[in-house]
Amino acid sequence: MEKENELLLAIESSCDETSVAVIRNGSEILSNIIASQIKSHRRFGGVVPEVASRHHVEQITLCIEEALQEANVTADELSTVAVTYGPGLVGALLIGVSAAKAFAWAHELPLIPVNHMAGHIYAARLVAPLEFPLMALLVSGGHTELVYMEEDGAYHIIGETRDDAAGEAYDKVGRVLGLSYPSGKEIDELAHQGQDTFHFPRAMMKEDNCDFSFSGLKSAFINTVHNAEQRDEQLKKEDLAASFQASVIEVLTAKTLRACQEYPVKQLIVAGGVAANKGLREALDKMVSEYLPDVQLIVPPLKLCGDNAAMIGAAAHIELKKGHVADYYLNAVPGLSFN
Repeated sequence: MEKENELLLAIESSCDETSVAVIRNGSEILSNIIASQIKSHRRFGGVVPEVASRHHVEQITLCIEEALQEANVTADELSTVAVTYGPGLVGALLIGVSAAKAFAWAHELPLIPVNHMAGHIYAARLVAPLEFPLMALLVSGGHTELVYMEEDGAYHIIGETRDDAAGEAYDKVGRVLGLSYPSGKEIDELAHQGQDTFHFPRAMMKEDNCDFSFSGLKSAFINTVHNAEQRDEQLKKEDLAASFQASVIEVLTAKTLRACQEYPVKQLIVAGGVAANKGLREALDKMVSEYLPDVQLIVPPLKLCGDNAAMIGAAAHIELKKGHVADYYLNAVPGLSFN
């Protein structure tokens, strides 16, 4: 089913980015158009699903046209259409799925459904060839998971969050600090200017598993800030950010190290929006250098950490090889998981 010069059109619309890409042979980016909605959602302090859906409707056709134009490819040259069908916001997903089905039908192309989280993992394939077995640390606004892969397309979750995801905790802490949405980058910058003076809790560190928990950290942070406000006490934002981030990073690195020591791995992939965090990148690089010298660490460039269609195209290439083709009854699955 795979062609030597396979040109794949990929569509991503799971949250607040409308993205369309053209990928050659699952690893070469010919175009990767991303229409961000951050400015529209910033005034609300987070993503508003109805607003996101409207923006996708406005942008999806324009993004398809721009992706083809930038790649210098016509629809007749394409061999496949791929689309994110979950997890994500149901309204947003439906726009992308509908557009992909219409495009595939109009041009008589096979339709490949892609798990959004698999896309984040396969963003690494756009950096270097994947070598199995490997471990993937997925950290985003809605997910924090450790995924073990023995081969392409085989996902085994060995650790996940019991409550809040790491990215979700960053967003909530950012609101408490009065930072603009999304606040992850600003918290990271503040953390590099402060010190871990508050020593917030590191949840589940002593438990013999690879699961995460960030709700206790979030609560401890909020209580510290609110108690100070009631006493009219000014706390340094830099130290608060540094203390919060130190807790998140210590938990993520400790659990990831445990997972990589329990399972034989050749590579460690860091994926998802929080993978753009400079502090996390530095900590994982140091961890791998000290404790996992035979493991290759792959962290995608910043432009491939957030939601984008290029990663969906990379994952779709594998799904196509496995013969996972959808029909026109394909629907959005907002709660889609690996299991």
